[in-house]
Amino acid sequence: MNDTGRAMVLRVFSYHWLLYRRTWRASIVIGLVNPLLFLTGIGIGIGKLIDSAPQHALGGVPYLSFLAPGLLAASAMQMAFGSSAFAVFFAAEPTGSYTAAAATPVSPTHILLGHQLFTAFRVALLSTGFVIVQVLLGAARSPWVVVTIPAAALTAAAFGAPAAAWAITAKRFPTIQAAFRFLIQPLYLLSGTFFALSTAPVWLQRVAYVSPLWHGVELCRGLSLGQLRVLPMLVHLGFLCVVTVAGLTVARGTYRRRLHP
Repeated sequence: MNDTGRAMVLRVFSYHWLLYRRTWRASIVIGLVNPLLFLTGIGIGIGKLIDSAPQHALGGVPYLSFLAPGLLAASAMQMAFGSSAFAVFFAAEPTGSYTAAAATPVSPTHILLGHQLFTAFRVALLSTGFVIVQVLLGAARSPWVVVTIPAAALTAAAFGAPAAAWAITAKRFPTIQAAFRFLIQPLYLLSGTFFALSTAPVWLQRVAYVSPLWHGVELCRGLSLGQLRVLPMLVHLGFLCVVTVAGLTVARGTYRRRLHP
């Protein structure tokens, strides 16, 4: 991409940043408040019961330390889906911001990349606040916890790009709502966020292994606990990067067909 193209992407990013500065109070609930409530309520409350059990599947890791990085990755997924499915659907409507931008020299690819760049930035921004609280609660067990912030942003990109590629083709809003209810919410609960996946049925483990969220959870958890080896880290990073690139590649086509028919 040449200098002009990068400038256009940054213009789109600037629009979303300006809008966010005016509406951040509403979006901060799902991005920061909800995961912190889960962290304190479940991680500290129920965590005391789990930690006091004679045997559990966490390998001696306090439940609060186990839960925190999983919530970080799961919250990144939710924020990315909201920004790249719900927001994209409305932006692509005849009166939406995408339609207005497409009438200017900004191309569909610029619109896509600027929006996805902002989504990753927003996730990184809110993840920073979460990690600070995680450290203050004593849930972080390694200095590598700071790297969970870009790891969460990458997890968001792995969901955001495919979600945007699909959402811009959707014709009805209930379709987006159904995807959140029957795909995103089950992944939130069943991808190792709240429990060790090794305790789940084999079929559920196999489903989770092909989910970007499981790879994001494992990446963030390994970094936060200081237990991530090089090879697994490369596998998780590679999987998330491949899904992101594939989503952006497909999205370039779907954006072009919708915005420049």
